[in-house]
Amino acid sequence: MLRQCTAHNARMPIVTPASSSTSADAFVAFSQAMQRAVLIQRVSDKDKEFHFQNWVDARLDDAGLQHDQPGRNSYPDFTLVHHPEGYEAKGLKWPGRDASYDSNSRVPTGLHNGRTIYYVFGRYPKDDRNKEYPVVDLVLCHGDFLNADHTYVHKNDHVKGFGSYGDLLIRDRKMYVAPTPFILTKGTTGTATLIAPADVEVDGRLDLVGELVRTEAQRMVIGYTFDLQTNKLTPELAPNPSAGRQHRFCAYRLKGMGSGPVTMANIQQVEEQLELTDDDGSCSGDDDE
Repeated sequence: MLRQCTAHNARMPIVTPASSSTSADAFVAFSQAMQRAVLIQRVSDKDKEFHFQNWVDARLDDAGLQHDQPGRNSYPDFTLVHHPEGYEAKGLKWPGRDASYDSNSRVPTGLHNGRTIYYVFGRYPKDDRNKEYPVVDLVLCHGDFLNADHTYVHKNDHVKGFGSYGDLLIRDRKMYVAPTPFILTKGTTGTATLIAPADVEVDGRLDLVGELVRTEAQRMVIGYTFDLQTNKLTPELAPNPSAGRQHRFCAYRLKGMGSGPVTMANIQQVEEQLELTDDDGSCSGDDDE
């Protein structure tokens, strides 16, 4: 078993100081609730979005982490009052689409408005008949595990002059599709896992079960064009100034939980799976939170 997470070749810290991180406290609350079989409760048949968010809300209360109440379009869902951190909840029906999720106008990242952001991915049974169901598995991960770029600023824009009379407007409202930790890793199925940067210290309540590395791509998209006659979207690529940089993370479980090691999945297989998800059109039809 791994005993200590190493942060060799670490660059500038990408999170708040370890002494102020609340991720271990939140994760213990999530894990213990799963052990006690605390169920997700759907308030009504129309509640397709907020049931998992409500479950996360209650668990943060269990951990004693005071937070602002989420608004319908707030990001992250939960901003802590006494710590510069926030938590974003992502509920995923299972079996179903769990390789990726739609992020409407929000690029996942580990830093937003000066706050460290953690993402809470929880899978629950795909059964619309019941109003109570368990959390099947859960990954609490730092946002930089999904995307380590803190510089991009999202903005919607539009162009005028479309249509035969020239008075129609085309709005560019970007939807980002991001992979989930369940496809990026192996060993996270059927259990609860915390994925934190290697320089974050945790206490004796957690066991180290994996060391994970994500490497920045050689090229990155810096723009795109859309041909309205051919309906073809063409990316504009440029060299990534941080190409090859490695971001190191550690995977933890509640002490004594076991369930084997956590490793990175094969990146080529991940990309192939994401392409299949995009090609079959499931990105536009499935709900996520």
